[in-house]
Amino acid sequence: MGPLTWCGVLFVLFYQRFISPLLPPACRYQPSCSQYMLVALRRYGLFRGGWLGIKRIGRCHPFHDGGYDPVP
Repeated sequence: MGPLTWCGVLFVLFYQRFISPLLPPACRYQPSCSQYMLVALRRYGLFRGGWLGIKRIGRCHPFHDGGYDPVP
């Protein structure tokens, strides 16, 4: 894992540890959007994994059904 990818992973871990507990549960997917982002970053790196995570977050809204959506 490259240094930029590692920074992305640390950012998501920081969010999960310190920010997410302060917010109400809202993710419509399983795994959660932040967990999806972690897996995508670790599997594909910063650019492709980050893009997959951003697309997933964009789909996470009240007008989408959600459900099980694993990282490809």
